[in-house]
Amino acid sequence: MKKGSQFEVDLRVYKERESMAKVKTAYFCNNCGAESARWLGKCPQCGQWNTLVEEVVRETKQKGTASYAPVDKAATKPVALADIKTEDSPRISTGYGEIDRVLGGGIVPGALILLGGDPGIGKSTILLQVSGKIADTHGKVLYASGEESQMQLKLRAERLGIQGQNLAVMADTNLDSILQEASQHKPSLLVIDSIQTMFTDALDSTPGSVGQVRECTARLLRFAKEQGVPVIIIGHVTKEGNIAGPRMLEHMVDVVLYFEGERSYQFRILRGIKNRFGSTSESGLFVMEEEGLAELINPSATLLAERTEEETGSAVMAYLEGIRPILVEVQSLVATTAFGMPRRTSIGYDLNRLIILLAVLEKRCNLTLGNKDVYVNVIGGLKVNEPACDLSVAVAIVSNLKNRPVPADMVILGEVGLTGNIRSIPRIEQRIAEAAKMGFTRFVVPAGNAKQLKTNRKDITIHGVTTVQEAMQLVF
Repeated sequence: MKKGSQFEVDLRVYKERESMAKVKTAYFCNNCGAESARWLGKCPQCGQWNTLVEEVVRETKQKGTASYAPVDKAATKPVALADIKTEDSPRISTGYGEIDRVLGGGIVPGALILLGGDPGIGKSTILLQVSGKIADTHGKVLYASGEESQMQLKLRAERLGIQGQNLAVMADTNLDSILQEASQHKPSLLVIDSIQTMFTDALDSTPGSVGQVRECTARLLRFAKEQGVPVIIIGHVTKEGNIAGPRMLEHMVDVVLYFEGERSYQFRILRGIKNRFGSTSESGLFVMEEEGLAELINPSATLLAERTEEETGSAVMAYLEGIRPILVEVQSLVATTAFGMPRRTSIGYDLNRLIILLAVLEKRCNLTLGNKDVYVNVIGGLKVNEPACDLSVAVAIVSNLKNRPVPADMVILGEVGLTGNIRSIPRIEQRIAEAAKMGFTRFVVPAGNAKQLKTNRKDITIHGVTTVQEAMQLVF
């Protein structure tokens, strides 16, 4: 009898052990998410060195997890492309024209959107504002936060002036619970803040690990496609500016947005890095205020509002933010160095291009800059890296060097080559049109662009230049 009882106990323990998930150790690549059974110095898939990290993974007896489980067979039947109706699923407006422009007209139902950015830049703020707008116009929105409590979300919503009658907030890090609530209520939008704080019971690894980020993203992708509910997830970035976690995260989602800007400045830029439903050349501009983030409808007027005339070392340039021309002031200060090595400092403009410009000015224009400290600053905290702004930066430097101001109604455009020639730039007509709306009447542009311009406007004057020497003679 004892033997029988002991046999039953042993059998029960054996069955329990068999039913329990098996635990194994695997190695995942931080760059591409590839899995390896052992540690390798070099990832066999992407070729990056020292990117494999160890994680504990639990094997289940299920044939597929929720992210890879087979879907309804009726939903997988092939349909002729011509028979698919897009008007049945119109885009959802965010309530902000700048965001809709970047998204290509609004949020596509069933889309998975990734929003990245530096800490404190305003990612959670802008998404909470968008959630409030969509909740007022399209129905219930579910905002799931793994970083803030419900009370903290309420306090932030009150500061932003969000009523939130149809905005439901959920402070949870268990993605399975969040998806269960979303499946029951079918919200018009699901927001996950952030993906690095979420976890699923299918894996034993900690939240934020490569396996958890990949699995949680796969489940959200499956949910968005099956339910037709758009999902926006917030992703933290590393010191290098990349989304923390596996690089494949950006490949899994439909849209990748980056929220950029200096915390010490009030301007913010929303860029589209990837968009399956629209162009990636658009960008949105915002300004940080006490009541939250507000759209910058006319950025050129805002950036030039405090510009003073008859000041040396100042020039106006029109650079492209995506395909959108924006006027911005660049300032320069040239002073005799007190050290043996002159300093070159640039804020908002590429330092290497600044060094090249100084060499061109010294060689082609016979200017003495080897004993001068040169400082360049783009007003507003914006980063201007396109070559079309070279000539305006060079003019600002010469203006302060010679102590002669640039005409207040003049805009200077052009790329400076190593030989001192001025090369043509793209979208010259859009740049001139934007500057003309702001009251500028004289334009210094490359000669190649001047020949291509098709305008009969008598209120503006266009000067075409071929060399940097010619440009300096014309301006001064």
